[in-house]
Amino acid sequence: MTSQVSSPAEQADGAVVGEQRKAAGAKDVRRLDRVIIRFAGDSGDGMQLTGDRFTSETASFGNDLSTLPNFPAEIRAPAGTLPGVSSFQLHFADHDILTPGDAPNVLVAMNPAALKANIGDLPRGAEVIVNTDEFTKRAMQKVGYETSPLEDGSLDGYHLHPVPLTTLTVEALKEFDLSRKEAERSKNMFALGLLSWMYHRPTEGTERFLKSKFAKKPDIAAANIAAFRAGWNFGETTEDFAVSYEVAPAATAFPPGVYRNISGNLALSYGLVAASRQADLPLYLGSYPITPASDILHELSKHKNFGVRTFQAEDEIAGIGAALGAAFGGSLAVTTTSGPGVALKSETIGLAVSLELPLLVVDIQRGGPSTGLPTKTEQADLLQAMYGRNGEAPVPVVAPRTPADCFDAALEAARIALTYRTPVFLLSDGYLANGSEPWRIPDVEELPDLRVQFAQGPNHTLDDGSEVFWPYKRDPQTLARPWAIPGTPGLEHRIGGIEKQDGTGNISYDPANHDFMVRTRQAKIDGIDVPDVEVDDPHGAKTLVLGWGSTYGPITAAVRRLRRAGESVAQAHLRHLNPFPRNLGSVLERYDKVVIPEMNLGQLAMLIRAKYLVDAHSYTQVNGMPFKAEQLAAALKEAIDG
Repeated sequence: MTSQVSSPAEQADGAVVGEQRKAAGAKDVRRLDRVIIRFAGDSGDGMQLTGDRFTSETASFGNDLSTLPNFPAEIRAPAGTLPGVSSFQLHFADHDILTPGDAPNVLVAMNPAALKANIGDLPRGAEVIVNTDEFTKRAMQKVGYETSPLEDGSLDGYHLHPVPLTTLTVEALKEFDLSRKEAERSKNMFALGLLSWMYHRPTEGTERFLKSKFAKKPDIAAANIAAFRAGWNFGETTEDFAVSYEVAPAATAFPPGVYRNISGNLALSYGLVAASRQADLPLYLGSYPITPASDILHELSKHKNFGVRTFQAEDEIAGIGAALGAAFGGSLAVTTTSGPGVALKSETIGLAVSLELPLLVVDIQRGGPSTGLPTKTEQADLLQAMYGRNGEAPVPVVAPRTPADCFDAALEAARIALTYRTPVFLLSDGYLANGSEPWRIPDVEELPDLRVQFAQGPNHTLDDGSEVFWPYKRDPQTLARPWAIPGTPGLEHRIGGIEKQDGTGNISYDPANHDFMVRTRQAKIDGIDVPDVEVDDPHGAKTLVLGWGSTYGPITAAVRRLRRAGESVAQAHLRHLNPFPRNLGSVLERYDKVVIPEMNLGQLAMLIRAKYLVDAHSYTQVNGMPFKAEQLAAALKEAIDG
C-alpha cells in the first residue's frame, strides 16, 4: 500500500474520464459521498490482497479512507468454515472520515461461509455479490444452510448479484497454460476488477503491482492481469450491473502536502527510522516474531541503508536483552512484541528501569489472556504496561490514536526515552497496526531534534580535588543520569540489577539510599514534560468523553453524530498515559459526567478514579473488534440523558 494521493490535476483528469464515460455509455453513473465495502472469503482466497489493492487505488484517486482487515489466526484455517473466513473492510469518502464504517454497503462473498459470517452486519438494501460456483450443497451444509440462501428468499431485502466468479475466471484464462486449480486462484483479481469498475477506481497501479509481484513468473502475472481486466469488462457489459458509482476525491479533507496510504505498523516503523536519524544514533531492534507486531521486524529489516540493525532472537527474553545491550552501547534500542511477550520481557524492563537507559518497548496489543485472539484487537495491556514488573518500576506510556499517528507517537516515545534515560512503552494495537489511512509525508525540517550528548569525561570533583565520573549524577532538570559509551577512557562504571548508590553507582543495600533511589526514579517519570490534553468542547457541555489509543476514531465519529443531532458533548483523548498531562485533573473537574470507552474492562477508568477521585463511567468492549460509531453514540446518548 504505497500509492500517493493523486494531484488536483490527476483528480480533474479522473473527473473528465467519468464525464466522458457517462456521455458515451448507456449505464447509469451515480455519485456518492462515501461507500463501505467488505471483501470476504476463505483465508486462502486472497481477500487481504484484494482489499489492499482496492485501498491503494482508492488512496491514489484521492479519497479519504480507513480500513479494517479481519482474518483468522491460523495460517490456513479450515476451508469453507465460519472460523476460516477472512475479510477486509474499506470505508472511503469525499470528506474526512475516521473509522472503517459500521455496516458495509457492499459485501463480496466468495463462498457460503463468507456470506453467513457477514450478512448480519449488512443493512437492508445493501449490495451482495456472491460467487455462485461455491454454493454447492456440501459447502452450504458445512455452515448450516439447509436450503440455498440464493434461492429461498432470505436475501430478498438486499440487492443480490449472483456471479459465477470461478467459472468466469477460468474461462478468461483458458488461453493460458494453467490447470483449473491454478486458474481459480485468480478469482480474487476478477472480483477486484469488477469492484474497480463499479466504483471507477484506477487500474494502472494494480497492473504494475501484479507485474512486480510476479516478476519471476511472467505467465502468472499475465494471468492475474487478464482476470483483473475480465472482471472490469464483465461489469461494463453484463446487464446485472446497470449502475456504477463515483466517489469524488476528498479535496477539502487534507491539508496541502504529499500523501500516501499507510498502515499503523508501517508508520511506526518509519517513525522509528526517523527518530534514529533525528537522534543521529543507529537504530537497533531486538525482537521475536509475534502477531500482530511482526510486520515491524519485517519492515525495519529492509532499511540497513539507514543504519538499522535487526536481530530476530530465539525468544522474547533474548530479544529485549539484546536491545538493552544495544542501548548500553549507544544505540536507539527497540524491542517489539504483543501482550504475551511483554510478560516475558518484564524482568528486563525492570532492569532497564534500574540501569536508567533509553529503550523503546513497542506493544502491539491483541486479545488475551495467554495466547487469546492473536489476530484480533484489544486495549487490555495498559495496567500491565503501568505495573507489570516487580518492585517500584515506573515507565512512561505513550499511545497513538490512528494508523498514521503511529509515526508521531514513535518520535514522541523516542524523545522521552532519550531525554529522560528510561524505557518507554508504546502501546499500539491490532486495529491500528493492520488498519490504514492517508498520511501526509512530513518534511524533515518538521521533525524534532532528538540529538543527545554522551558523557565525555569526569563530572564530579571529590573532596580531595580529584575529578571522577559518577554514573548516577543527575541532570537537575530531567533527573536523567549521564549516558556513557562503553570503552570511553575514564568513564568506567558498574551496571546491573542490584540497587545503586546515588551518584557513585556502587552497589548499595542501604535502606535510606534505596528509598531515595526509588523515589527519585518515580520523580523522574512524574516530571516528564508532556503537552496538556486538549478538549474539544464547542458548546460548553456537561458530559466529557475521555479516550486513549485506537478508540479515537470511533469516539470522534460518535461525538460528531451526537452533535449533528443537537446534543452537547465534549471530547478529550490521551496520548500520554504515564505521566498524565498536568491539566487533566482540572479538565475532569469541569464536567458533571466523564465517560471512558475502552476495549478492555475499564483499565483507564480505574486509573482515573484512583488518581483524580472522579466517578468516571466505563463503557467497555472485549470482542476483538473496534467500537462501532453508532454503538458508541447510543451509549453516550444514554449517559448524557441518565
